[in-house]
Amino acid sequence: MHHSKKIAIPGSGKLRCISWNTDQGWIACGGEGALLKVLRLDGATQKEVQKAAAAAAAGGSVALAQNQTLEGHSSAVVCATWNSAFNKLTTSDEAGLIIVWTLYNGMWYEEMINNRNKGVVKDMKWTPNGDKICIAYDDGAVIVGSVDGNRLWGKELSMQLSLLEWSPDGRFILFCNAAGECHTYDSNGNAVAKVPLYCNEGYVGPCKMVGVDWYDGSRGFPEPSCPVLALCLDNGRMQLMRHDMDDNAVCIDTGIKPRAVKWNHNGSILAVSGHQTTGEGVQLWLVQFYSQAGEHLRSLRVPGGGINGICWEGSGLRLALAVDSHIFFTSMRHSYLWAYFADTLVYAFTKPERQEHCVMFWGTRSNERYAKYVKRVTHVSAAGDCCLLATKGEAPGEHILILCNSIGSPVDSKIIEMEPKFVWLTDCYAIAASEEVVYVWQFRNSFTRQLAAAGAAGGAAGSGAAAKLQREGREQMFHIDNPIDLQAPEKFKQQASQLGGSADPICALTAHQHQLLVARSSGVVHGFGLPGLAPEARYLLRCRPARLSLNCDGSRLAVIDFNGVLSFMDLTAAGTGKMRGEHLAHERKDVWDLCWASDNSELLALMEKGRMYVLRGSEPEEPVNSSACLAGFSDLQVHAVFLDDIMQQPDLPELDMVADYETRSLRVTRALLASGNEADAQAFVADNPHKRLWQLLAEHALQNLHLAVAEKAFVHCADYQGVQLVKRLAQLADKAKQQAEVCVYFKRFDDAEDLYRRMDRLDLAIGLRSRLGDWFKVERLLKETGGDDAALVNAWNKIGQYYSDRQKWAKAAQYYTQARNTGMLVQCFYQLEDFPGLVKLTEVLTEGQPLLADIGAKLQSVGLCADAVAAFLKAGDSKAAIDCCVLLHQWDQALQLAQHHNYPQAEGLLQQYAGHLLEKHKYLEAVELYRKAQRHTEAAKLLVDTAVKLAQQRAQPLQIKKLYVLAALEVEAFKRKALAGAGGDGHARVGTAADGALRCAHALACPDAGLMTLEAASGGELRGLDNAWRGAEAYHFWLLAHQQLYNGQADAALRTALRLRQYDDVLDPADVYAFLALVGFYSNFYRTCSKAFVKLEALPSIPKERREAFADLALSIFVAHPPADPHNLAEGRDRQRTAAAAGGGKGQLDALLDDLVADKDQVCVASGKAVRDAPRQRCKTCRRAMITAELSGRRSCPLCHSQLPQEAGKGRGPKQARIIEGAAGQLAADAAR
Repeated sequence: MHHSKKIAIPGSGKLRCISWNTDQGWIACGGEGALLKVLRLDGATQKEVQKAAAAAAAGGSVALAQNQTLEGHSSAVVCATWNSAFNKLTTSDEAGLIIVWTLYNGMWYEEMINNRNKGVVKDMKWTPNGDKICIAYDDGAVIVGSVDGNRLWGKELSMQLSLLEWSPDGRFILFCNAAGECHTYDSNGNAVAKVPLYCNEGYVGPCKMVGVDWYDGSRGFPEPSCPVLALCLDNGRMQLMRHDMDDNAVCIDTGIKPRAVKWNHNGSILAVSGHQTTGEGVQLWLVQFYSQAGEHLRSLRVPGGGINGICWEGSGLRLALAVDSHIFFTSMRHSYLWAYFADTLVYAFTKPERQEHCVMFWGTRSNERYAKYVKRVTHVSAAGDCCLLATKGEAPGEHILILCNSIGSPVDSKIIEMEPKFVWLTDCYAIAASEEVVYVWQFRNSFTRQLAAAGAAGGAAGSGAAAKLQREGREQMFHIDNPIDLQAPEKFKQQASQLGGSADPICALTAHQHQLLVARSSGVVHGFGLPGLAPEARYLLRCRPARLSLNCDGSRLAVIDFNGVLSFMDLTAAGTGKMRGEHLAHERKDVWDLCWASDNSELLALMEKGRMYVLRGSEPEEPVNSSACLAGFSDLQVHAVFLDDIMQQPDLPELDMVADYETRSLRVTRALLASGNEADAQAFVADNPHKRLWQLLAEHALQNLHLAVAEKAFVHCADYQGVQLVKRLAQLADKAKQQAEVCVYFKRFDDAEDLYRRMDRLDLAIGLRSRLGDWFKVERLLKETGGDDAALVNAWNKIGQYYSDRQKWAKAAQYYTQARNTGMLVQCFYQLEDFPGLVKLTEVLTEGQPLLADIGAKLQSVGLCADAVAAFLKAGDSKAAIDCCVLLHQWDQALQLAQHHNYPQAEGLLQQYAGHLLEKHKYLEAVELYRKAQRHTEAAKLLVDTAVKLAQQRAQPLQIKKLYVLAALEVEAFKRKALAGAGGDGHARVGTAADGALRCAHALACPDAGLMTLEAASGGELRGLDNAWRGAEAYHFWLLAHQQLYNGQADAALRTALRLRQYDDVLDPADVYAFLALVGFYSNFYRTCSKAFVKLEALPSIPKERREAFADLALSIFVAHPPADPHNLAEGRDRQRTAAAAGGGKGQLDALLDDLVADKDQVCVASGKAVRDAPRQRCKTCRRAMITAELSGRRSCPLCHSQLPQEAGKGRGPKQARIIEGAAGQLAADAAR
């Protein structure tokens, strides 16, 4: 920090107050003689505030863009405050007159006036959002008003007020009195509490509050839960608090007599103005700066007779001081968390809405940004291709070192039990130090590889020892008072409590490839060798260093002390006594940044105030005005970053915020070469040798075809390729060819092509473009020259590869088509999902080509089984075709292919996969597998088993019915397949009614033949599966009966419930008779209800307690209702007696037909009624009958849900049915004879 400008205010009166508008850049200052001025610096509006600050920091003159004197006060102006939200200025004088000023057309005008006519205004502040203003008078009066001029409330406090401050949320007000006390009131003027002043404990004597400032957090916080409230007393004591009731305040003794305190824009720096009195009684005015944690950062001496006001600029880069009748501007250089490595700028900043630090990794060449959120970042360092983040851990005393690459991905991390106040990173070492302990982490080098090789050669025991040695070698710690005692972190932690602190703490460190330097407050610098950390030397400085930096060869050390003075130490000098090296006399003041050149040990770039200097040895070059931070120095160019600009919008850095500055030697060499004076340039480069200068001279000589000079220059810069180029050019007799080769060297390829065209050597141009990989121009040149087809096909293939590498498959397919590259066409079609194109390629390719197998695999990957199988078969790989079917679950096709190609493993795969599904309890997936493989009996058996299990688990009846229906359909499918196979026709056959009757007669004439065929085909399993329709019927009638009961059709429900007695082998008898008793009760068929209760009481499967409950329930019912039915039901007759009476006088065939009719045909599946003479319809799938009138227009079978014929409403009458049955019987009799 340094004074950058001083503005004199006309008149002899002293300034009494100063305030800076943080948003618009206006500066208001008031003083004696009713002085009130509003100033605006040139370029201090909106986004140009930062540019003005940079110009001021660079030492340039900052002109006043506006200087307006405001008239209205009649006495000294003692207070001025801005309302940035509403762009208003409020001022007050000693007479108590308050004026509110507003901006109109670029000028400030008086808007409101208030005069209490008694008391002096001691302080006034706006809320952070600008809605309210609080005015405090010396007699204890307080007035709070709104921004529109209305008075909200007023109050008389019993104290003599001196200062006030709003809380960040505007809910509380702090009032400070002349007795040095601070009280908290709410926003309505009610007393809340008295703020404890821990810093003043033990002090005896009068004191008063001279400064109070509460940071509102609008720019985020440096770290979570950091102090934001500063209270300062005139005795020099100050405390920093997190809130007004914080009992863990940071107490500071400033050592001065303070006058005012002020936080900067983001609450990271607190400025305290005041004075010290020397022994001679002279007052020395200064500004001290503290961090948010209370750590003293710097002291700034201020000339003059007193500092009457301080204020920060909105960007925090400048501090304005009201000194006598002048305004001093002090430029500030913030210690940002940043580093630069591998063309990547990494910096950390905070956001108001988040507690973590946002760490941005910005590629300064690619302009790519990667934001990472890390908690409590304390240090950032970088070297080589890595950067190091130091953070605070969650546990107390825990800190973490994180290595990251250029995109912010963590590479490695270590947890250390010490607070790293100083961090440095080299290509191989990460170094952290507290005030007394140094930690060295060797994260990458060849030493670890040698240890691993030694362990491998020494066997198991040697490997363990090597691993232990490697662990201990990678992390080492030592106490600065005992540097020879190196310990691993685990061992050092046990001894840390015994070592304690150091009387001479560490204050800076730096490291080189093989050297580590640690500086202490006394000026002693310890030198250690790397990687062994053996003490090598000690050096003595004549100052307390704040920053150290080694040059590229480790021979010189640059030192910046706490006063900003730069000095140098020659580490190679012999020194005196035990101290080595020589602290040189050359010094420079106000230095805040430096950077050694990475390729020249004599070159150093430094930032002094607002200028950048380049030192060659101790001689400076002409300075360049700049406020940028130095990021690197190589090839006579200084790489700088405008971090102040970046931090204004850290989320969106711009490429123009990075700049390169050339050194004087590079600029002079360019100027000499541009003037054409090559001899002078050569002499200058010889006097100031550098690889970059020789390279520049060689390039200039090449352009002019001065081959001798170019060769000499290439030799000096050790450019072997350049020397070979010069020799190759010397062998070319044609000057035009030489110029073309030079153009190629300088990457001016279009100029080289033009030269070849003028020479009529398009072949050379084609060769050039081919070497460059510019195949588009190669194609154009070949078409111009009519070149050979092979070269053109190669160009097309290369262009297709260009597009395919960039995922532009459609373009690539065009060029591969021209080149007839079928292999790449397959890839393009696959990426474009053009599967019809792949199928067409399959048709074009001849049998046996290997590409067919690739096409098949790609079609298989997207589920196109048929096309994939065709490709595999055409390729001659039947096994791959079968595997494709198996993988895509096309088991029917897989079995057909296996049978056709004699592949016996397909059946085993089917059973294996089915077993796998069954083990996983995926029964329905196994059923689907069996269905696709046309294993109908296995599917039906699995469905029946599943239905039985669900019935035992009391699952939903509808789900169980569906499973039985599916099982029955599978049985029917098996029957059709078996009968079709026996008949020699594998397809479904449709014939006339007479054909159907003849087949029926044949089956009846040979009743055992069909059964034997089916039984043999099913392997004996059909006998158990033939009852699937019976199970479906049972649950169908069960659901139907419940539906009828719920619809209020109790009689119909009773009929259906009586049918359920036939299915007691499927349904639970207890459920059947319980339901029958229920519907009998609701339909008033008490006799039927009674019989059902009798059956329930007799069932052995029902527990005794439940049977007794049934008996009690029956007793309560039949006491009130006699067990009698209103009439008899045909469904209620005994089935066996009816069947025996009906079949007594008939033959075997007639009895069978009657039984079939009684069991199936005579029950309507739509209503549960008996089908007699009513028109009826039969389902072609389940072959169950239903009364046409009961269908009610439905188009599907109530049992199996198959679609009914459209003429379902025209059911056959009984006469038609008897005619058909008679005809069938006659045909059967004739067939039997």
